[in-house]
Amino acid sequence: MATISSSTGSTLDVNSIVTQLMQVEQRPLTRLDKREASYQSKLSAYGNLSSAVSAFQTAMNGMSSPASLLSLKVSASDSSIFSASAAAGAIPGTYTVEVSKLSQQQKLVATGQISIGTSIGSGTLTLDWGTISGGTLDTGTGIYSGAAFAATSGSQTSITIDSSNNTLSGIRDAINSAKAGVTASIVNDGGATPYHLVLTSDKTGATNSLKISVSGDAALSILLAHNPAGTQNLSQKSVAQDAELKVDGVLITKSSNSVSDAINGVTLNLAKTNINAPASLTVTRDISAVQGLAQGFANAYNAFQKSVRSLASYDANTKTAGPLYADGTTGALAVSVRSILSARLSGSGTYANLSQLGLSFQRDGTLKLDTAKLQAAVSSAPEEVAAAFAQSGRPTDSMVSYAGASSATKAGDYAVNVSQLATRGTSVGSAVANLTIAAADNDVLSVSIDGVTASVTLSPGTYASADALADEVQTRINAAAAFVIAGVRVTASSSAGAIKITSQSYGTESNVLVSGGKSATDLLGNAPTNTTGFDVAGTIGSVVGVGKGQALTGFGGSPSDGLQVAITGGNTGARGTVSYSRGFAYQLSQLAARYLEPAGTIANRTTGISTSITNIGKQRDALASRLAITEQRYRQQYSTLDGLLSKMQSTQTYLTQQMDALANLTSSRN
Repeated sequence: MATISSSTGSTLDVNSIVTQLMQVEQRPLTRLDKREASYQSKLSAYGNLSSAVSAFQTAMNGMSSPASLLSLKVSASDSSIFSASAAAGAIPGTYTVEVSKLSQQQKLVATGQISIGTSIGSGTLTLDWGTISGGTLDTGTGIYSGAAFAATSGSQTSITIDSSNNTLSGIRDAINSAKAGVTASIVNDGGATPYHLVLTSDKTGATNSLKISVSGDAALSILLAHNPAGTQNLSQKSVAQDAELKVDGVLITKSSNSVSDAINGVTLNLAKTNINAPASLTVTRDISAVQGLAQGFANAYNAFQKSVRSLASYDANTKTAGPLYADGTTGALAVSVRSILSARLSGSGTYANLSQLGLSFQRDGTLKLDTAKLQAAVSSAPEEVAAAFAQSGRPTDSMVSYAGASSATKAGDYAVNVSQLATRGTSVGSAVANLTIAAADNDVLSVSIDGVTASVTLSPGTYASADALADEVQTRINAAAAFVIAGVRVTASSSAGAIKITSQSYGTESNVLVSGGKSATDLLGNAPTNTTGFDVAGTIGSVVGVGKGQALTGFGGSPSDGLQVAITGGNTGARGTVSYSRGFAYQLSQLAARYLEPAGTIANRTTGISTSITNIGKQRDALASRLAITEQRYRQQYSTLDGLLSKMQSTQTYLTQQMDALANLTSSRN
């Protein structure tokens, strides 16, 4: 607005005028600030929503596999005798356990030496592992009389003792460096010849007794030559023996004190003998663990719902809305979660609704757990409780196992029919094997297993039987580095003197080929029969499946698309059904994953909001530039106007003065 200054005449307050005009011009900038603040609020709210969905997913993941819901607990009546753990597949029940022997390592002690650094002698030590049988052990001297020793095929190791290592400490280090399955140490007894070399087997069990043959200096032989069936220069202080126990009266012998296959799914860790005083082992369903998971399920849902409500709520009294009020993404997520929980499951068996598992919605929309109802369900049908929460496949045939499913697999019951069982590739000798293997003659084979090739060298010697030679072949092939790295293995056996080598894999990629001239001919004959394996074939849900090895997979486009089962044996024909379910927790976990994935719904929304904020910043910069130009223009225009008004005011003053002078002149004349 124009103002009149009493000191300078007629002038404009340009700064005030421009400031007021710019306040009007800046209104679009204020609207941009409000929009940005709204977007920032939504961006923060989506961060909170993402955290809520992530916490919800974590809780659902804990119940998405049957193993978490089928946990077992074990208890021993006397934990000093043994401890135990149970895994999937264990059968609840009570078992009696009586331990008569613990497995232990063999320990051999050499005669004392004056020094650990004095030269003893040079030569070659040959270590053989095997089993001592028969005879009598003098527990005082640690020496056997009348015993026999049977070496384990392929277990021989040679160690060279020369001027660089022919002291007691050098022999110890040479044995340890050979990694032959025995640990050497030196013990000082404080006597006149105090230093004793002690050899301790790395493994327990009766097959891990040691025989040491020595070629070379007599002093070295006198110290270390040891044959349980002959001359014994070492004293046995601990016998290599197997563990012996009875489970429900059945005698079991194991090489280790950890016994994992006596009771299906249960591992026993033996600690002490209890002859004639059996202890009991009880395996039960861990109902408390399932209850904890189910309560966690309810708590996670309730916490998720609370978070969503706070973000998307509207208070009619205060007329304030949450940052995600009327947000389509948040609303769709809440509806999807509630829809999953309210739906009836397919393929889950007895329990198809949450209410049957003791989980019910309250008036306020929260979930509440009825523990008694859940416990009854778990006690009645634990596998079906697991199927109601987790992703699960339950075959009715014991030799058909569920191996997996895809996102395209529909829940339901599918009949399985097998027209071809999977087989393994084999190479069968056409003649009786030559049991004499000679170095540089017939000891080196080129073996191809499932497309992987390696050179294999058999230990020279005359084998007692075709079975013994088959054991050597199996050991050497399975120890070849190329096969170990590729994860391929074989079994070797004999029939009427002929050797048969079988790949442990199944299907059309399973094959065994042996070459090597005289070596291969001596082992398998001139024309061995080589047979490639077959893939399993059959139908799932009356639709032809895709076979690979023992795995049969539902064909794409069918309801069983991606459903995979392993046919591990049995006959061709109808093989029962597989009930596949996508339980509540599994479905919710998958839903959460879709919202949380890098290209998921929440990420897309936050990316869109961030883009809008960036665009607002660009608009603000452009508007600020325009406002600067506008302000400059206003200042120029009003400064120019102010100058004109100043001139006009000067003219007015001059004219007024002239008029006043003329009036005074006229008055004086009168």
